[in-house]
Amino acid sequence: MGWACAAIQIETMTDSAKTSPASLPCIAVLATGGTIAGAADPRSDGGYNAGALSAETLLSAVPGMDRQARIAAEQVAAIGSQDMNEAVWQALVARITALQAQADLAGIVITHGTDTMEETALLLDLATRGEKPVVMVGAMRPATAVGAEGPRNLQAALQVALAPQARGRGVMVVLNDAIHGARDVTKTSTTAVETFRSLNTGPAGAAIFDSVTFFRPPEARLHLPLPASPLPRVEIVYAYAGADGRPVEATVAAGAQGIVLAGVGDGNAPAAMMDALAAAARSGVAIVRASRTASGPVVRNIEVDDDRLGLVASGYHTPAKARVLLQLLLANGHRDVTVLQTAFRDHALPD
Repeated sequence: MGWACAAIQIETMTDSAKTSPASLPCIAVLATGGTIAGAADPRSDGGYNAGALSAETLLSAVPGMDRQARIAAEQVAAIGSQDMNEAVWQALVARITALQAQADLAGIVITHGTDTMEETALLLDLATRGEKPVVMVGAMRPATAVGAEGPRNLQAALQVALAPQARGRGVMVVLNDAIHGARDVTKTSTTAVETFRSLNTGPAGAAIFDSVTFFRPPEARLHLPLPASPLPRVEIVYAYAGADGRPVEATVAAGAQGIVLAGVGDGNAPAAMMDALAAAARSGVAIVRASRTASGPVVRNIEVDDDRLGLVASGYHTPAKARVLLQLLLANGHRDVTVLQTAFRDHALPD
């Protein structure tokens, strides 16, 4: 169900939203939990429980936003993002779709854990449409930690959601004053606050103080609706020295409709594993070669004869992102290798 910003139910509003002038733009905040909403736990000096704090509590740590926007918060989930799942994805897609249709809404902010943020970002970018900015935000330190960066990250995300130049850019990720595109961003450190980087392209822009700047124009987006039925099973198989075909065979036996190889180098693997992948492709399983390395593309037909083996090169998609894209392609009935390769290479479907 959609809502008009001036008539949001009281229990989903922050105090600032209740008192902000009606002339201010409106932002919807969809909270899912994560470290940004984490609270300390005594099990260790750095221990915390993800998703413990409400969206309203997070917003209360960002003073002054009530002078820039009316902000309405909805608690979609309260989980650590390691537990992100299709049910939450479905809920987010449904809410974003409804909110994009609201004429009085300026933008959407989603609070999310960092562990799987890049996967959710790509899925939402693929599965939703609309010109209004959709900005994902999280933190590496829980809200109760000394030096927690969540409030500043949330403030920056709200500012990006309000920026006219952010329209038409799909889903973005904002942390550490940097704006990243959903297709490009990846988590690069287990603990550093600057963990999110776009290693191949650099950030899409910056949000510093009250200034929002983009470094390049918006890119064309591929649209793949998220079906109501469960997504096809797609597994990731990791290559390493001495790997054989048994992980691939076990994955096929478990019912996988697709396999993403987290390969060495340019998406390669030992001969026994490559033989198993080729056999799986012949049996109708979609096979995408990605790389376990941090950056660079997986290029078609270099060391591996993709044409002969019926495999797909992932381009610049990491294994985790390649899995999301392959799931949505399969769910939308795209199984031809040529079609899959065009989607991975060009982020588009053939005409």
